[in-house]
Amino acid sequence: MSDLKASVVETQNGFHVEGYEKIEYDFTFLDGVFNPQNKQLADCYERWGRALAVMDLNIYNLYGEQMQKYFDHHKLELKIHKTMIGEKAKSMDTLLSIVDSMTDFGIIRKEPVLVVGGGLVTDVAGFACAAYRRNTNFIRIPTTVIGLIDASVSIKVAVNYGNYKNRLGAYHAPMHTFLDFTFLKTLPEGQVRNGFAELIKISTCGHLRTFDLLDQYCERLIATKFGRVDDESGEVRKAADEINRSGIYEMLKLETPNLHEIGLDRVIAYGHTWSPLHELTPDVPLRHGHAISIDMAYSATLANGRKLISDEEHHRLLNLFSRAGLSMDHVDFNEEVLAKATAAILKTRDGKLRAAVPNPIGSCVFLNDVTAEEMNAALRRHKEMMKEYPRNGEGLDAFVDSSDTGYTLNDVPVEALTKGQPSTNGTHTNGIAQKMANGLPNGLKEVLANGYENGYKN
Repeated sequence: MSDLKASVVETQNGFHVEGYEKIEYDFTFLDGVFNPQNKQLADCYERWGRALAVMDLNIYNLYGEQMQKYFDHHKLELKIHKTMIGEKAKSMDTLLSIVDSMTDFGIIRKEPVLVVGGGLVTDVAGFACAAYRRNTNFIRIPTTVIGLIDASVSIKVAVNYGNYKNRLGAYHAPMHTFLDFTFLKTLPEGQVRNGFAELIKISTCGHLRTFDLLDQYCERLIATKFGRVDDESGEVRKAADEINRSGIYEMLKLETPNLHEIGLDRVIAYGHTWSPLHELTPDVPLRHGHAISIDMAYSATLANGRKLISDEEHHRLLNLFSRAGLSMDHVDFNEEVLAKATAAILKTRDGKLRAAVPNPIGSCVFLNDVTAEEMNAALRRHKEMMKEYPRNGEGLDAFVDSSDTGYTLNDVPVEALTKGQPSTNGTHTNGIAQKMANGLPNGLKEVLANGYENGYKN
């Protein structure tokens, strides 16, 4: 939430306005946010007696019934907007479908929308709230590792524009964020791995103790979903809780003085110099964690070439990516893409590269003087090194699928089908009747039966 303090004074030729906006929002660690005995969420909606929730269809299918019982128990009306948001559907069309539901619901000024899901959902729904009446409150419940560790920390909300990731967006803080790590019990392993990259990011450049814990427990953290399943001794859970809390706290300390990114030298931008372009370059996009892992691994090779990290540190970092099954390279990460991504990030960062690289592990330095020749030489060396690693440095579960974006029917993304685009087999799909005739998975039948397809109404 925010509060504005401002003043206006006369000048010789006009007026001078000066304003300071107070931004405050809270985080609550709460396992079992939808447990009826936990009143914290219900208390946020007691004043209104109702709630509009925006949530991903996967999450609805897993937790929708439990969520409904929670709101029924606390005698609160619940309306759910179910959507299917992936990188290709992280768009203005999807945002406008959420706006339609907010209008139909009759959101009152200051009434918070409840947003439940991964980082994609919280990004798009958060931007819809930022745009709706220029400032509508929202409460955030992230459900993925990336959502809990990374997206929940920032106040940035956005949609993609073409192949440009997060090109349209705003800075809009939620009223409250509930951090419930029990959601990880049902998270696919590929998504756990995807979020693991964000913890490598913050620890490599900002928190050595967390990096050491990730290195020590890497495989066990992923296999047990951060100690939420198959961890009889509780050892991994204990380590995971320290990692999660420390990682979030470190990112908050780094982000809080710079919430609106007025300062462009950002430690947590490690892995985000070249990845914004190459993440969406393949026909099937890379998962965000894999895209930034490629960027981080390459950046580490660049740093090692400058002796900013030792050979031992370099190999330790690359080995951690490999052990986690994260990507360190892919075929589309080449000199052409590197040049295009560099040109794009220079515009974003006010003409400077500002590439965060470890120096040493646990701290970082920013590079602005890297020439194209040095970048290309580092890339060639990096690709040669990747031959020493499993799969030539390519990751496991590296590309998006139905657990994050892959809602497809007859090989066509659902967001394309809603606009009547042809499928790969030459047939043309129009409307719900045709899709129902094709035999949809139960989840899609549910959302269509309720009158929504990818957030669109009949």
